[in-house]
Amino acid sequence: MRNVVFLFVTLIAHVSCIKFYLEPNSLKCLKEEVQANVLVVGEYEVSVTQAVKTEYIIKDSKGHILSRKDDIPHGKMLKFSFVTETYDTFEICFMAYAIQPSFSGNIKQIKQEVHLVTKRGIEAKNYEGIGEAAKLKPSEVELKRLEDLSEAIVQDFARMRKNEEEMRDTNEATNTRVLYFSIFSMCWLFVLSTWQVFYLRRFFKTKKLIE
Repeated sequence: MRNVVFLFVTLIAHVSCIKFYLEPNSLKCLKEEVQANVLVVGEYEVSVTQAVKTEYIIKDSKGHILSRKDDIPHGKMLKFSFVTETYDTFEICFMAYAIQPSFSGNIKQIKQEVHLVTKRGIEAKNYEGIGEAAKLKPSEVELKRLEDLSEAIVQDFARMRKNEEEMRDTNEATNTRVLYFSIFSMCWLFVLSTWQVFYLRRFFKTKKLIE
């Protein structure tokens, strides 16, 4: 049972940490699927690099901008946050530009290090801040976190059940279509074979090969 609870905690309270390198005049994007009404919080840091301007933008699958920053200060840990309205795939892209085009050829070998941490669900909530604002005791804060975890698990079970029902309905509809298509194919083959028999019989009679 503990393993099951741990599995759902890892699914609901998701933390993603990644580090990659970004060359000048290049673009790198990351995609991730998120359920509806989920808080997503991210922290990112871009290493200090001379003569390079760095930007980031976060968009959903419809192209709506969820967050962006045009000129990222290098060497500082910055944050972003947004709440998803529907189940969707969001994309975060980091772009680097050489701000001195005449020297851009000399800095192609320079790489910026980008460190990105994203949190969603329960892990994205600041329960310490919630406790301080509501003047809650540590035990009450922990109960609040467990309550949110329980609610998230229930919602996840409901979502999984809905997905299972949709998949079952799709399978049943597909099986029905396959059955009708098989019956139609058999009837059509029967008609074609009957027509072929009559055609050949008429042809052979025309050639006087049979009576």
